[in-house]
Amino acid sequence: MIQKLFPLDKNYILRQAQFAMEEELLEQMVYELKRSYTYLYNPLQLMDSTYAAILDNFEFPMDRIRMIYRQLCGVYRYVNGDNQLELLFDGKSHFDKFKEDWEKTFIQYVRDLGQYEPYVKTMLRMTILYDTESRAEWAENHCKAFINQHFGIRVIKRHGELKLKAS
Repeated sequence: MIQKLFPLDKNYILRQAQFAMEEELLEQMVYELKRSYTYLYNPLQLMDSTYAAILDNFEFPMDRIRMIYRQLCGVYRYVNGDNQLELLFDGKSHFDKFKEDWEKTFIQYVRDLGQYEPYVKTMLRMTILYDTESRAEWAENHCKAFINQHFGIRVIKRHGELKLKAS
């Protein structure tokens, strides 16, 4: 991670907290994805080959889901864009507080997104039901677009810089 001029800036500490929680929250993301699939497509939990494959599969390329996790990290930092640290009176460090806040918010994000079929389908295509690289890349791009649309964020690329604008 690149150290900037202000190491105690809220966004740097928040980014470190998000990075520290990444592996744990990726597992949570997969769990919530399976839960969302069950809720949307198989509420009676009837065992068929697709449902069994989704429940039993834990081996898939993590690169795609990691990109979605990092996009959600960026959305959270953008939505909570103030860079002022608040005063904490409970003895916790800002790092620990940001980890707790991020974990709660991330789980809420994933549960909210899990109510939408396009999100669940694209996440399944690039993770648990992964079959080809081209299909996974297509699903990742659609998932990113859906997340941006859901949170009302547009990413406009100009002159090599990424600028985020709220709709």
